[in-house]
Amino acid sequence: MRLSVALLLFVVSGCSDNFLDLAPVSQLNGNSFYKTEEDIKNALTATYGALQAPGIYYSSMHVIGDLRSDDTWIPDPNAGANLQEVDQFKNNAFNTISSSTWSAHYQGIQSANIVIAKIADVQMETSAKARYIGEAKFLRALMYFNLVRIFGDVPLVLEVINNPSEGYAYGREAAGNVYEQIISDLKEAGAVLPGQIASAEIGRATRGAATALLGKVYLTRAQWDLAAQTLKALIDRGTYQLQPNYANLFGAANENSRESIFEVQFKKGSSGEGSPYTNQFAPIGSGTAVTGLGNPLGQNIPTDAIVAAYETGDLRKNASMQTTYTLNGNTVTHNYVAKYLGQPAANLDSDNNWIVLRYADVLLMYAEALNELGFEANGEAFLYLNQVRNRAGLASKTSNNSDPSLQIASQAAFRLAIEQERRIELAFEGHRWFDLVRTNRALAVLAPLGMKAHHVLLPIPQSQIEINPGVVTQNPGYN
Repeated sequence: MRLSVALLLFVVSGCSDNFLDLAPVSQLNGNSFYKTEEDIKNALTATYGALQAPGIYYSSMHVIGDLRSDDTWIPDPNAGANLQEVDQFKNNAFNTISSSTWSAHYQGIQSANIVIAKIADVQMETSAKARYIGEAKFLRALMYFNLVRIFGDVPLVLEVINNPSEGYAYGREAAGNVYEQIISDLKEAGAVLPGQIASAEIGRATRGAATALLGKVYLTRAQWDLAAQTLKALIDRGTYQLQPNYANLFGAANENSRESIFEVQFKKGSSGEGSPYTNQFAPIGSGTAVTGLGNPLGQNIPTDAIVAAYETGDLRKNASMQTTYTLNGNTVTHNYVAKYLGQPAANLDSDNNWIVLRYADVLLMYAEALNELGFEANGEAFLYLNQVRNRAGLASKTSNNSDPSLQIASQAAFRLAIEQERRIELAFEGHRWFDLVRTNRALAVLAPLGMKAHHVLLPIPQSQIEINPGVVTQNPGYN
């Protein structure tokens, strides 16, 4: 079941906007529709397909993860007023980023719930049934993890919503309870998902994906011991490894490598399943000099601050971004993201996947968890930090280095070193904002850019509050 097939719009479209955007996603949610294993496979494919939606990895997750941070910005208001509002901490409850993110994730959750609920009565092999449920729970956990990090307390819906009246019962669930459900889903998924998959199944969730995401959840909750245990177990399996050349992580020819743990699959020229990043991230005014085809939208432009954050000799810089392009024989100075360049088949239609989880992220998370459990001079945490640095052509950092720029002499200094390494290693992959919030560093770093304390969460869409007043409430600071 390769996941580059069509999105099965008959399952994920037709969503009611009368409440919560939770359902019904179509009249085909009825019990009579899901009769065969093929029906369940189609519903599961629709759940994977939901990740391609504009409100998830097509645009929202990088808008929030990158634009909300100090790594990228929108210098030209023509790139989109709603995006610029998010970038400048001026977004309110009417901003379309909140509403599209909310509705797309809940449509995906509804699709996952359909698989989990309807599969019980379908005749198929027990092992296949367990795997489908595991995949649906992984996807549901991923979508709830995004939601709870973005909005805080959110409705926790674990059943299929068949009519609008059922949706009104769901208010905002405490974030802690949402996290407990995420953890439960990931543990159950990890117990049944395969460790490795055939090439024809590329894109489907694996045990490694569930384990890596579980480790990230524990890290987000500051459960350092559980994070360390979970991430080390994944490392010790030996399933994944760093690519020798950082540049070979990106581009259509390099998708789903040994370093990649979970990617959202896109394919150009396939009925709207292409990715938009080549065009989205190219500077306005660059014509086809950067994109090769289609319109440059200027929506995720690297800041001068991220340019300056690279160390001299860091091999990741040119693979991640460029600072000039040539137009009509003239050199134009303008920063732009290079990780997602590729020849589109049409405007907003490229082959580039979105990498959600990869092995370098796991190594840095494990190093962070070890440091939080207790700083050890030149200890194990240094080993994993330096694996990532050395791949980038950089010297190792040590606790007693004669070079001050390479010295980490305390737990606090190691925290900052991890922050820096994650910023560069995972640049423009949608992690920076969530890392700063997770480590309680967002306000200290971003206050000069306009951030206030309540901006750690995005506003609940005003439409949801008006539909269900008194049950769905607004986040503080946005009233």
